[in-house]
Amino acid sequence: MDRRTVLRGATVLAATAMAAPQALARDYGRGAEPQRYPDSDILVIDPKRFKAKVGNTAIKRLYTGCLWAEGPAWNTVGQYLVWSDIPNNRQLRYLDDDGHISEQFRKPSNESNGNTFDFQGRQITAERTRLVRFEHNGKLSVLAEQAGGKPLNGPNDMVVHPNDGSIWFTDPGYGAINIYEGVQVNNGSNQPFRRKRYTGSTPNPAK
Repeated sequence: MDRRTVLRGATVLAATAMAAPQALARDYGRGAEPQRYPDSDILVIDPKRFKAKVGNTAIKRLYTGCLWAEGPAWNTVGQYLVWSDIPNNRQLRYLDDDGHISEQFRKPSNESNGNTFDFQGRQITAERTRLVRFEHNGKLSVLAEQAGGKPLNGPNDMVVHPNDGSIWFTDPGYGAINIYEGVQVNNGSNQPFRRKRYTGSTPNPAK
């Protein structure tokens, strides 16, 4: 990102911060006024690095009421969105066909954080101190609970590699040492986070 792009982005943010609060207010409800395309609230600071912006869509609020919404993951086959509400110890699901939201899709969720789906459509979730996968038959598989003989700090986000199906996930130091994210544990957590890879070859395969 060059200096000119950074300055342009900073100028936009500064102008936004100085605007009157009422000018920034926006109604996301069902009776909201239609938005012109492209949506002026969708900002791309560096077009070279972000090319996923869709010009003929607008920001739409799906739900309110989470204490800390985290880890949204879209299932293309089922056409639904799942996400976590960490302090409320639950996962929620939004169905795109009729807008229905299951507020307790999974509760308790072991203070789940990030979510994704593998190439077999199985949901993978970063829980408070472990990485898990929900199988097609409804069973839960624990993929990783420790690394190098030590417990995980608190897995956060993950991605499935398109070539070999391995799962790469982060394990930030704040994790389970923060009571707001669940039950505080004494796991000797150290900053900064560690990055790990699960390949499916061993019972505790984080590397």
